Amino acid sequence: MKPSVQKFLGVLVTLVLLGGMIFLRVRVSVTSFDFQSSNFTFFWLAGRMLIEGENPYDEAQYLAGHETHGIKWQPNKIFPYPLPLAIFFIPLGFLSLPTAYLAWQVITLLIIAWTIFILLDHWQEAAQKRLLVPIFAAMFFFGPVYLTLHTGSVGALALLAIVGAILLLEKDKSLPAGMLLSLTMLKPPQGLTILLLAGIWFLARRDWKAIYGVAIGGIALLVVGMIQDPLWLIKFRGASEAVMDRTQGVHSNVWAFAHLACDGTSPCWLILGGTASLTLLGLAGFLLWRNQSRLTAWEAFNIILPVGFVSTIYLWAYDQLPYLIPIVWIIGTLAQKSRSYIFSFLFLILLVLFSLFALVQQAGTRSDLWSLGTTVLVLVSIWVTSKMKQKPAP
Repeated sequence: MKPSVQKFLGVLVTLVLLGGMIFLRVRVSVTSFDFQSSNFTFFWLAGRMLIEGENPYDEAQYLAGHETHGIKWQPNKIFPYPLPLAIFFIPLGFLSLPTAYLAWQVITLLIIAWTIFILLDHWQEAAQKRLLVPIFAAMFFFGPVYLTLHTGSVGALALLAIVGAILLLEKDKSLPAGMLLSLTMLKPPQGLTILLLAGIWFLARRDWKAIYGVAIGGIALLVVGMIQDPLWLIKFRGASEAVMDRTQGVHSNVWAFAHLACDGTSPCWLILGGTASLTLLGLAGFLLWRNQSRLTAWEAFNIILPVGFVSTIYLWAYDQLPYLIPIVWIIGTLAQKSRSYIFSFLFLILLVLFSLFALVQQAGTRSDLWSLGTTVLVLVSIWVTSKMKQKPAP
């Protein structure tokens, strides 16, 4: 068989397998998920309200929208995310809520598949490229991906922005890379620590264009929000405080464990959590600064993402979706250094099993503390893999 024909058949089989898995996953969603009680209703309703000339930060209009569209879950008085995020959901707002929910699942899965493909493409060897289908299939059982699909959360946007920024940084296009990174502020607890650590790395590298890009992107988001509602920052702050007040002590970060250690008493948990957070951020920042010339953009974000997650004050397990970036690096590098798939699959199996255990614990206790183990497993695996010696060619 000619190499060109063999390559074409390989691509065709891969596309069929990926498409089949996405189709089956969407069918599961149709039969088992209650989309009206999912986070996705927040995003869809905000997009629909903009289409109809309404303001998602207007309490009366927002609550009336729930009643109009039969949305059962009403935990918030206004859209609980930065107002510019609503713009991204205008296209889905033209669809009915059930159709939009399924469409967002397909979009999320396509972003995940693209991420795995584009990252594995960093290796020239065919061995890593063969991992696309197994990794994608395993992600259906990875806790953060399952939760992302179940709740309809927007982690795929952060994943897309960060991967895009990494690719641009590798091509010395720092200005647009910084602008893309600024989109992580669409979920501020996530964006703040990511941009802080990325900013330290940019400063160490004297990458002023990346810093300018982040500033330009941030100002653009601010202005877009103010066009919709001049007081959106004040309203968003109030909504955020309400959300955090009712969820403290349940997240898989140092703040939650500090909250539990202090039995929720203030200022004990604030001091303990702040000290732990600043310590982790400081250590990661020092590591990024010291190794700025040796780290690639991908390797830098392998550190930034898990440390940023565990150091921030509010994120759920589904916000670990960008962990896919260091996960692919670990799997691909293990395959490269060991010249075998054994370690790669052992890591993948361990990761999936533990994340499922954490997911079961969250479902039973309404607490996400166990997901800290996923962060620890990723960080430890990054360190072990980076220290692993390259096995010589046979």
